[in-house]
Amino acid sequence: MGIISWIILGLLAGAIAKFLLPGRDPGGFIGTTLIGVAGAFIGGWISARWLDHPIAKDFYDGATWAAAIGGALVLLIGYRILFGNSRD
Repeated sequence: MGIISWIILGLLAGAIAKFLLPGRDPGGFIGTTLIGVAGAFIGGWISARWLDHPIAKDFYDGATWAAAIGGALVLLIGYRILFGNSRD
C-alpha cells in the first residue's frame, strides 16, 4: 500500500475508533482524524514489527484494518487521558 492508501485507511480507522469510543475530544474532528492517521501508521508498524504480519499490499486485508483501528483506539484513549475528555 502506498502513503495515500495509509492516509485513507487512517481516516476511516479514526472514524471507526471515534464510533467505538464516543464522546467529546479535546481536538474535535480534526484532532480525531489526525489520531486515526497516526494510529494506522503505528498499528501497521507494530503489526509488521512484532506480530509477524507484514504490511499487506491489499487495501482490504482484515489484519491491517484491525491493526489500524487498534492503533487509533489506543492513541485516542491516550489522548483523552492526557488532555481530558471534553473541550471547554
